[in-house]
Amino acid sequence: MSETDDSTPVHPGWLSVFTQLMKLRVIILLQITAICAILVHDMLARNEMIDANRTWSDTLYASIITIIGGTLSAGGSNAINMWYDADIDQHMRRTRNRPVPMGYISSQGALMFGLIIATLGCAVFLLVSWKAAFWSLFSVAFYVLIYTIWLKRTTPQNIVIGGIAGSTPPLIGWAVASADYSLNNLNPFDLVSPIPWMMFALIFLWTPPHFWCLALYRSGEYAQVNVPMMNEVKGAEYTLKQSKAYCVMLFLLGSVPCFWPESGLPLLWAFISGALTLWYAVSVWSVNPREAFDENGRMPGAAKSFYRSLYYLGWMFLMIVLISAIPPDSLGPLGPLPI
Repeated sequence: MSETDDSTPVHPGWLSVFTQLMKLRVIILLQITAICAILVHDMLARNEMIDANRTWSDTLYASIITIIGGTLSAGGSNAINMWYDADIDQHMRRTRNRPVPMGYISSQGALMFGLIIATLGCAVFLLVSWKAAFWSLFSVAFYVLIYTIWLKRTTPQNIVIGGIAGSTPPLIGWAVASADYSLNNLNPFDLVSPIPWMMFALIFLWTPPHFWCLALYRSGEYAQVNVPMMNEVKGAEYTLKQSKAYCVMLFLLGSVPCFWPESGLPLLWAFISGALTLWYAVSVWSVNPREAFDENGRMPGAAKSFYRSLYYLGWMFLMIVLISAIPPDSLGPLGPLPI
């Protein structure tokens, strides 16, 4: 970090400040899951598994709308989060270089910026689907009001329940792809297919072991600011037991084609998702709760599982896109089970 002679941090420029407030690196993974949902919807439509006529220009338009709206709404949520957490961010190594603790922008400035772009992001989705706008607004409100303001500082289940907000991008992407302008069906939960809800559940079940490994890696930091992360309240061993339980649920989720043939997912998905989940679960089982901390007071084994979890989620969504692109008739016994 560059500094002046009086040790005052040099302002990096407003573009840098705004991108840091939005946490664009985090948003990228969320946007990937939303775009994958669009691709799955449109591939299934082309394979006549969904009653919809979709061209590649439709897919491109839906992707552009989702990237713009999703980036603004999620980025706004993150900026508002930095406004509310300004008092604790300055005391944590992971967050103390954020724009508000560094003095690049006031907490009130972060709040106003977040509110403006989050509102714009939700409004963008109204161009294609009121359901997409609904789930975008729901995600912003849930992340800010339920997770950031209520759960984060009150319960070790904060990341579990709060993970609902981060699980909505596939719902948003699917709603954009379905382009439902109609007000005939006023149920936002009805997205015609169960597949976007399977994607939602995948992210929801993935979030706790993913984030808890980050918390284990940085053990002690949350306790210093009185944030009751699971490992700080219940200990590393209990946290890892819970993480393993979520891995088991992830494995069962991959078996959707077996017990929910109405989903239309081919049996091939059960084998691929099962293999990928086992690959990820090995990293969770390998974390030693009694591992000696490194020179920075961190657990290196937990870091390995955290990074593998990122690859795992990316591969899972990529594979479901590829599978949906295969004509069901060509899969033979690995195709959709009869209903």
